[in-house]
Amino acid sequence: MSGESASAIPRGQVDLLDFIDWSGVECLNQSATHSLSNAIKQGYREDEGLHLESDADEQLLLYIPFTQVVKLYSIVIKGPEDEGPKTVKLFSNKEHMGFSNVNDFPPSDVANLSEENLKGKPVLLKYVKFQNVRSLTIFIEDNQTGSEVTKVQKIVLHGSTVETTDMKGLKKIEDH
Repeated sequence: MSGESASAIPRGQVDLLDFIDWSGVECLNQSATHSLSNAIKQGYREDEGLHLESDADEQLLLYIPFTQVVKLYSIVIKGPEDEGPKTVKLFSNKEHMGFSNVNDFPPSDVANLSEENLKGKPVLLKYVKFQNVRSLTIFIEDNQTGSEVTKVQKIVLHGSTVETTDMKGLKKIEDH
């Protein structure tokens, strides 16, 4: 880990990377040469030379499903101080969102990223809004300077898994 220690993750929280359902991850308006995996996948996101970059304009729309229900506590979004994200809207359990309808839904939380956030300071989320998260949609609305390109160097989601009952594992009790 580059300059970070395990103590950077709050007690009881984990990096939710291992619980992302990679087959369903999507990113709208990403550059073909600078895709989402550069910012979110282990190994790639630690490489300062790799990043996610917007394509046609400054906006990005990320959809991240999880393999199980999680509680989301905080998010780290690192980026350059000029082209890094500014306004970030987070939506819990909203599927099939696009740029045409993203403003039709109230976000679960909104983060206005500061210079400290872009350097790696976590954004604490409204914890009550992220208790039973099956998927997270991240709408990066604009960047720090209003330029045409937004760059994201790293995205880390901190939280915990929700203990759920495996209904398939339950056996029917026979009447005697």
